[in-house]
Amino acid sequence: MPLRDMIEQRYPQTGGLVPAMREQLITVCEAYLANGHGDGNAEQRLRSADPNTYWQQLSEILLAHQLAKAGIAFSHQATGPDFRIDADGRRTWIEVVTPTPSNIPAGWLGAADGVRDFPHQEILLRWTAAIKAKAEVLLGNADTAGYLANGIVAPEDRYVIAVNGRLLRGYDGAFDALFGISQLPFAVEATLAIGPLQVRFDRETLEAREPEHQQRFEIQKPRGLPVPADTFLDAQFAPISAIWATDVNEFTLLDKHAAMVVVHNPIAIHSVPVGMLPAHDEYVCRTLDASTYQLDRVRGRTAPPEETSVVVDMP
Repeated sequence: MPLRDMIEQRYPQTGGLVPAMREQLITVCEAYLANGHGDGNAEQRLRSADPNTYWQQLSEILLAHQLAKAGIAFSHQATGPDFRIDADGRRTWIEVVTPTPSNIPAGWLGAADGVRDFPHQEILLRWTAAIKAKAEVLLGNADTAGYLANGIVAPEDRYVIAVNGRLLRGYDGAFDALFGISQLPFAVEATLAIGPLQVRFDRETLEAREPEHQQRFEIQKPRGLPVPADTFLDAQFAPISAIWATDVNEFTLLDKHAAMVVVHNPIAIHSVPVGMLPAHDEYVCRTLDASTYQLDRVRGRTAPPEETSVVVDMP
């Protein structure tokens, strides 16, 4: 069955924006495959009845579309990360992952009436797992050599992990899957040890101090050992340049807003320049002293000028 027929079966609705989205999706998918931007099994994965397999592949296509829309030239190699960008005499690799909604409460993912709890910790654990998995693809682990050891990614190359949180958002899509309980992106919470907002009270006067973010170096799991949440404060992960955190779906092909931020690794061996990747905000750390850093939210490539800062303690 032609790919067009498969996509039409997946999106059979005839009302609203679906027909226009479906046609654009077919066009973009066919161009992606024709240009050799996907692995050899890319079309097979697009045809998969398993939604997680489908979305792993579709996320690559949607993010490739965002790169092209921003005028960023890229290529794909048969072996290695999903995208390769050669610009300004430097090579940047992008590896894409779409966290699956494992252990996310059904009440969040499915249709429900009334008030629902925000399963921020469960969602954050999916972000940390996705980042860890793609870090190991680069760095290797006890069982498998990574891209660096295999020479696929050179020591002087930049390496970006692109995470699409699309499958972790609520059923009604009212809230994207980009921002956590701290009101900062999940990618910030997962890598820079930043937890929820808290207010301290003076024991004697009972006066409230200014709200501040908790330090959270680990995330407790329902079972098993805690999960580290300080990836970008650990020198082991210095070869990772940044996280390109996104929540994009099929309708971003119709020029709908694409929620995207970049979180920079403050100890990266090779940093990605601010403004290189499509994003409405970028998060950059500046060291203030031996125990404190300042996290600046700065204007991204696709957003109007804006900048705010929050100060948190760094170990």
